[in-house]
Order: sequence, then structure tokens, then C-alpha cells
Amino acid sequence: MHEFLELFDYNAWAMRALFAAVGALSDDQYHRDLKSSFGGIHGTLAHIVWAEQLWLHRWKGKTNPVVAQGTDLSSLAEVRERWEAVDAERGVFLAALTNLDDTRIVKPSSGGEYVHTFRQMFRHVINHSSYHRGQVVAFFRQLGSKPPDTDLITYYRRKAANWL
Repeated sequence: MHEFLELFDYNAWAMRALFAAVGALSDDQYHRDLKSSFGGIHGTLAHIVWAEQLWLHRWKGKTNPVVAQGTDLSSLAEVRERWEAVDAERGVFLAALTNLDDTRIVKPSSGGEYVHTFRQMFRHVINHSSYHRGQVVAFFRQLGSKPPDTDLITYYRRKAANWL
């Protein structure tokens, strides 16, 4: 369990670093359509937050978030506020979890029904968020801005040096 707690701590560190860097962009840059899967920075961040909330709901046996893909979020402040709430709720859930091999039935909107262990789902959530943070880093470069370093090895190095 320790490894997953550390990975979710990394995820939180990386998201906060990304939110801080995005906060320095203009509103136009933040909302600009960069022709990606979710438009640009705003759409991609809203998707990350929505997906993390979706998986948390699945783990807890709750219904899916009301609005798909976080399209109800219109500003960076709203995206960050939702993410902070999801992260806090996830922390409570993780603190109570005792068996990573317990399973949940997952029914994606695309159809089907799958059984996954928490171990599998946790890996997926961390990987999914990291993948999309990488897209946001690329958006920074497209906009001519310096992206934050949200790499896992940077997290480990800063943690070792007490720089977090």
C-alpha cells in the first residue's frame, strides 16, 4: 500500500505544480484551443479532474460524476477546487483501504463490464493523469512558455532533499 500512497502523493505534487504554472498564463492561453483531444490546457485539466473523480466514485460505489469530462468547469479556479476536493476525498478513502486485491466492477460508458483490483485501478489513474499532464507540458511549449517539471524522478529527488 505504501507504494500507492507515495504515487498518489506524487500525483498531488505534480498537479499542484501544474496548477501553479498554469496560473501564470493569460486567460487566452489557458482557454486557447490547441487542437488536442480536449482542446487545450483547460479541457485537458478538466478531463484529468473528471477522470480522477470518476475512478474515485467507482471505488466508493457511487454514481458517475453528473457532467462528463468536467465540461461544467469553466475556470482554472473551478478545476483546481474540484481537484482539491477529489484529492482530499481520495485520501480518506485510501487511509481506510486494507486490501489492494479487493475488486470493483467497472462499467465504462462505452459498454461492457470489467472486474479490476484496486492495484490495477490505482496504476491506471496515476498513469492516466501523468499522460495528460505530459500533454499540458507540450501545450506550454506550443504557447512559448516554460512548463513545470512534473517528472516522477524530480519528485523523488526533491523529496529526498526535503524540497517538496
